[in-house]
Amino acid sequence: MFQNLKVRLGLIALLTLASIALLVANYNRTFKPGEGGQIVTLGLDLQGGAHYALEVNDAGVPMPARDRADAIDRALKVVRLRVDEMGTSEPIVQKAGNDRIIVELAGEKDLTRAKAVLQRSAFLQFQIVHNPADLQAVFPRIEQAIAAAYPNEGKPAAGAPQTTGNGGLLQTRPNGARPNAPVDSASLARPLQSKIAGAGGNGQLLVADADTAAVGRYLALPQVKALMPRGTELIWGVKAAEEQPGFSSLWFVDANPMMTGDNLTNAQAQTDQFNRPIVAFELNHRSGRRFEKATGDHIGDKMAIVLDDRVYTAPVIQGAINTRGQIELGRASMEEASELALVLRAGALPVPLHIVEERSVGPSLGSDSIHKGIIAGIVGIGLVILMMVFIYHFSGVLAVLALAIYVVLSLGMLALMKATLTFPGIAGLILSVGMAVDANVLIFERIREELDHGRSIRAAVNEGFHHAMRAIVDSNVTTLITCAILFYTGTGPIRGFAVTLAAGVIASFFTAVFTTRTLMSLYLERRKSVQSLSI
Repeated sequence: MFQNLKVRLGLIALLTLASIALLVANYNRTFKPGEGGQIVTLGLDLQGGAHYALEVNDAGVPMPARDRADAIDRALKVVRLRVDEMGTSEPIVQKAGNDRIIVELAGEKDLTRAKAVLQRSAFLQFQIVHNPADLQAVFPRIEQAIAAAYPNEGKPAAGAPQTTGNGGLLQTRPNGARPNAPVDSASLARPLQSKIAGAGGNGQLLVADADTAAVGRYLALPQVKALMPRGTELIWGVKAAEEQPGFSSLWFVDANPMMTGDNLTNAQAQTDQFNRPIVAFELNHRSGRRFEKATGDHIGDKMAIVLDDRVYTAPVIQGAINTRGQIELGRASMEEASELALVLRAGALPVPLHIVEERSVGPSLGSDSIHKGIIAGIVGIGLVILMMVFIYHFSGVLAVLALAIYVVLSLGMLALMKATLTFPGIAGLILSVGMAVDANVLIFERIREELDHGRSIRAAVNEGFHHAMRAIVDSNVTTLITCAILFYTGTGPIRGFAVTLAAGVIASFFTAVFTTRTLMSLYLERRKSVQSLSI
């Protein structure tokens, strides 16, 4: 099939256009007003930000190795949840060794807030979930308070179409149904209710991700907090646990927790008698009797598991719980049960984290690195182009065209993998530029040899690509093996170098073997009577 030039050209065009589409999508995803976007996500050293190394603060009392390792795992879960909620683009949160956590926040400008968030002790609470319909009576006054604080929000735009209906507020939808918020004149006059898309499968309110910042501002107003029913509050759900893509959950819960992480002694993922995953947890004896009474009074109600003021899940209380209880997860997997058990243990982490290493990179240094990287790339590519054209003439021009496609494919692969481009990664790309033409050098020299032996042009081209293939495959495979070793054994910039180099090697193999041959075959097909090849 690939002998057909139209099919070969179509495949090249398809991959090129797909790469361009990925780069455009990545740009739109990272676009911020006044700052622009990035076709490939830039790392800490290119756009500035902060690097932190954290350890568990055991207050001078050494912890056993097993306890320290478990504490780090629990702390890692907490840190990941916090970093996700900070809204940092493409953060890096990973464990280094058995006792340290590395956090890189590329583009983060408020370093004081970042440090405070990372070092805060985890706080776990169990809170009763209320029916959001109970808010209906106080919503008019809440809307008035919001409208007074933000008079320009929630009003219909001039000439905006209006429909009738109730705006979809607090409508309970079937579990799994996508929320829908019909807009009407009444809801447009109410800032908060106009941004509520309906109710989720567990009764929580759903807010489109684009509206969460505005709703957060509304709920933070002191006058709005004062109007909430006594002893209640609205808190957000954990983004990673949302049931509806594109929407965030808002839970109406009791402000006074039934229990906190201080009372939890252990939590483990297990299976029940029907082999279904559950999370079994244990409380200390002092809190068991109090928790038994509290859960006994709320049988049939939902109990929100809240970590760092974010609802992770809300199981139904099926009976009074003393010092031992279990959370049934229905059709959830064992992996999800382990994740929830880790969340519970993380909230019971008795010691805080402290920063043992801190580095900040200013935006100016990142811009300078990008500038130097671009210059190095232009110089490197320019010299390669001159060399190929000077030595191989027209065939070198074809290789240069393939090199242009190679650059687009390499960046497209990085965008597809959502890889973070670092300064060493730029070095990897520049290095792979040389490797991209190395295969062409092998092929062209082999074609020259075949022509010197008196073969026809088409035969020489076929033999050149055929005999050079083994050497090209061997060199690319060994490089990819090296990249894999660097990726799995290295950290941070070393892994970035390995990823970009591997993407470049794969793209260069395709362009050298497939694209260059297609372009050369197209040239020969158009000039069937050609007697010589400019090589």
